[in-house]
Amino acid sequence: MANHKSAIKRHKQSLVRNERNRANRTRVKNAIKAVQEHVLAQDKEQALQQLRLTSSVLDKTAGKGSIHWKKAARKISRMQRAVNAFSA
Repeated sequence: MANHKSAIKRHKQSLVRNERNRANRTRVKNAIKAVQEHVLAQDKEQALQQLRLTSSVLDKTAGKGSIHWKKAARKISRMQRAVNAFSA
């Protein structure tokens, strides 16, 4: 365990950030699963609506630094292609 006051504070901060990042990543995973379920069910309207929500969640999470912004862009792009594939 840390001995200096500043090191103790840094440790506490890292624990708080760890929990926040974990919650954000879980939220992203659940949102992506929801889009995939609608794509598998061939429900275009619900898939598009969920895609809008999921892209918002991904952008917010990337903005907070929980995930890399390029990873967020890649996930959004792949979900968009999946939704567009069954509509064509």
